[in-house]
Amino acid sequence: MTVHVPPTSRHSFRFGLPPSLGSEMARERAERLSAFLQRALGKLVEVSMAPSYETLAKDLLSGRADAAWAPPFVCARMEAMGVRVLVRGVRRGMSSYRSALVCRAGAGLSVERLKGTNAAWVDRDAVGGYLLPTAYLKTQGLEPSRAFAAQHFTGSYRGALEAVLEGKADVTSIFCPPASTGLTFATGVEDVLGPGAGARFELIAYTDEAPNDGVPVAMGLAPQLVTTLESALLGLQAAPDGQALLRDIFNAERFEVAPRMGYRALYRVALASL
Repeated sequence: MTVHVPPTSRHSFRFGLPPSLGSEMARERAERLSAFLQRALGKLVEVSMAPSYETLAKDLLSGRADAAWAPPFVCARMEAMGVRVLVRGVRRGMSSYRSALVCRAGAGLSVERLKGTNAAWVDRDAVGGYLLPTAYLKTQGLEPSRAFAAQHFTGSYRGALEAVLEGKADVTSIFCPPASTGLTFATGVEDVLGPGAGARFELIAYTDEAPNDGVPVAMGLAPQLVTTLESALLGLQAAPDGQALLRDIFNAERFEVAPRMGYRALYRVALASL
């Protein structure tokens, strides 16, 4: 995959969103983010949702997007190709998260009982929705391609969770806060499906942690524009409309500057999942 430097003559700024957000209210949220960025950057902004994580990465590398809200593994791929991750999300005071393998409440599944079941995942590049749980299963002696009777990808956490509730799958995974917060997998479930939904699932196992999602910016983007974007994102929590964007789009309480090459360790997780 080659890196294409975006042409400086383009007047609009293009910001990509991942499919894991789901299609519900996607247009309304994109319009709100677009309006905020237009005010901050002083130029026309186009916000769009990519159909897959792979497309999100390709859009950024080809210059079809100037910046994106990207999951950790996409950020890791971007860093490896020389792309800078500008900021990353902070949730409940933490800059990392873990994944939880879950099943329907009452199903009584355990890691030892997963053989022959069906799994629903988010996307092959989704850290919490595929890479972390499959890497964990391998450490437990389970090869997912052989252990599961079937695996399919829904494109979003909502789709994966609903597949389990509807009986189309037996197991899935959900992002959730680190153990140090004292919060459980139910927090992640309810972030996606709403209050009380956590009680409809039960825990199978937790995985190791990974860095939170971040905002990579295209190579060749004017330094002044990069600086303005960084300031705008870091200042989101200072205003009520910014706080709403953080909650509704980024599922975060604020942004922090992302450390250089802060996603490098994720390659070990990715390799373990192959």
